[in-house]
Amino acid sequence: MGKQIVWSFIFSIAMIGFMSCSSDTKEGKKEQTQEQRKYTLERVGPARVVQVYADGFDQLSPKEKIFGYYLNCAAIAGRDIAIDQHHPSALEVRELFEQAFTHSQGIDSTVLQKITKYLKLFWINNGFYDSYTSTKVVPECTFEEFTTACATAQKSGASFNLNGESLDQKLNRLRSIIFDPSFQSTMTNKTPGAEWIKGSAVNFYGDNLTYKEVESWAKTGHEKYPLNSKVVKENGKIVEKVWRAGGNGVEPGMYADDLGAVIKYLELAIPYASSDYQAETVRLLVKYFKTGEEEDFRKYNIHWVKDSSAVDFILGFIEVYLDPRAQKAEWEASIFYTDPEQTKMMQNLARYAQYFEANAPWKEEYKANIERSPIANVINTIIETGGTGPISPIGINLPNEQAIRQQYGSKSVLLHNIVEANEKSSGKDLLNEFAYDQEEIDHQDAYGSRADNLHTAMHEVIGHGSGKVSEKLNGKDPADFLPGYYNTLEEARADLVALWNAWDDKIVDIGIAKDKTEARKIGETMYQQAIRVSLAQLRRLGPSKDQLEEDHMKNRQLIAHYIIKNSDAVKVETRNGKTYYRIIDYDKAREAAGKLLAEIMRIKAEGDLAAARNLVDTYGLKVDPTLRDEVLERVGKLNIASYNGFVQPHLEPAMNPEAKIVDVKVSYPFDLAKQMIEFSTFTKNEKAAARTRSSIAAH
Repeated sequence: MGKQIVWSFIFSIAMIGFMSCSSDTKEGKKEQTQEQRKYTLERVGPARVVQVYADGFDQLSPKEKIFGYYLNCAAIAGRDIAIDQHHPSALEVRELFEQAFTHSQGIDSTVLQKITKYLKLFWINNGFYDSYTSTKVVPECTFEEFTTACATAQKSGASFNLNGESLDQKLNRLRSIIFDPSFQSTMTNKTPGAEWIKGSAVNFYGDNLTYKEVESWAKTGHEKYPLNSKVVKENGKIVEKVWRAGGNGVEPGMYADDLGAVIKYLELAIPYASSDYQAETVRLLVKYFKTGEEEDFRKYNIHWVKDSSAVDFILGFIEVYLDPRAQKAEWEASIFYTDPEQTKMMQNLARYAQYFEANAPWKEEYKANIERSPIANVINTIIETGGTGPISPIGINLPNEQAIRQQYGSKSVLLHNIVEANEKSSGKDLLNEFAYDQEEIDHQDAYGSRADNLHTAMHEVIGHGSGKVSEKLNGKDPADFLPGYYNTLEEARADLVALWNAWDDKIVDIGIAKDKTEARKIGETMYQQAIRVSLAQLRRLGPSKDQLEEDHMKNRQLIAHYIIKNSDAVKVETRNGKTYYRIIDYDKAREAAGKLLAEIMRIKAEGDLAAARNLVDTYGLKVDPTLRDEVLERVGKLNIASYNGFVQPHLEPAMNPEAKIVDVKVSYPFDLAKQMIEFSTFTKNEKAAARTRSSIAAH
């Protein structure tokens, strides 16, 4: 994730933005205590819908709040980019279901319930593929029932974008895409031996391309926009369709209208930046969105990583998890502000970055000289879209480019209000089911929260920010040498850094534990969590899925299975027909974790694809079908959600008599459907306005 030239037009467009980005939301305005708050809103299939709160937003200055508000609007304006990236027809499918949902008069109530369930899962996952399993989600209603529902909605005033087709023709064209689970069944396919591009439904490559073709083309230096382009074949030639707004002599590209709307709000935010430095950060991002040039993105990242403003943002084409080649980046937006009190732990940890680097188990030649402490904050999110919302991470470390990390440092954030919402909305059923005994449960109760926070903080601050690559790579990013495996290994590396340092003496100095005994208990709890999650996460797989697709899931299994199979640290036990993982020697577990960490660091540093493939395919890819079915049966009896989708806080601008924004109020919708429909209406209006602005500028 060009200036308007007609001032009366600018004002009218800005007012449209205010109205569409701030429709009246009365729910949740009353202050609530933590005990009174409502977190869990509903359950939709495998997902739990949870309200997230923005504590402390009201304590920001009016200038900071207005800056955050405009960034909030920019985040929503770019949301459809991520949805389109998930599948070429995703926006068309969303429109069909949203129109049926919002014009439901006369639709059979049972059919409407099935339409609503599918639509909510679509909203949560930014498309019709499960974000964790990469498996296609299909409606529970039949094609015929949905066709009848759409015809009924059309009579009730639904407006379908038909582009010369009849409604029946459009539905028939999309029939297999929506209703056939075997057609384009996987969003991102990284199965060894498979055709990764043709086997992936994600919208980064043309239908007539193969992985081998694209890789050969890229290796000859033709891929000028690795992060922000779609690669297609036209007239027998492979070309890039660049994602950029254009302007100032640069031709517009894909997503020009979306990015034009994003730019509008970024430019409105600039006067409210906390400093001239932050204003320049935003200007550099605007320039990148206009040109799409890799060097402009690099300049922005170098500037952004040194910006420590209280209200901050992540915006653009960032993570490459969805791309089978790990090159194309999904749109994401996270707008947030620092929680000063909670940030102390992160900043204390960051101060010891060089200490942990020096004590890493990998070779000296791969150890970095960390000249400055990385920026590390605990933050509360205002809004997250695309790759970070409604399903949210709990920690982020950026920039991703290895050369920038090594030369300029990195910035890490722990998402406090997301962690809090996760904890408040989940019970202990999963812990009670998979913990080996009461002692493990007691450890989690006493130390689990601190172990979670320490793990996430170390993963982001110390893990991703550590190490350096070999000179053998000639300055190139190691990700380029490890296609299909880099993300899994990098996530495993960051997790292993946390495990390696789990009860280091510095944990006391950082303030996580009061003494070495407590530090040890927290560290042991971290190991219990890491081993237990590799078993419990199998609940996210369907009954026919025999391998993992999502990189974080593969990383967790890789670590646990490596420790289990290469040490005497963990005992696999069966009790009453149930499998449990019990750690019997924590020091041996740490020893195995250190060996794995050293090898993964070597693989990354040297770009050793063969070793990467062997490691991930051996330990992190395949699942035991019998164990999977056991876990599914155990969890099925508990009726536990597999993941959370968050309803975001709502920002509403306060205007003075001159129609100038002077303050921003936060409220809480408590309604996923209401918020998602508002977002869709907003992006539709903003893209139309961007097209109008571009037309005026062109003439």
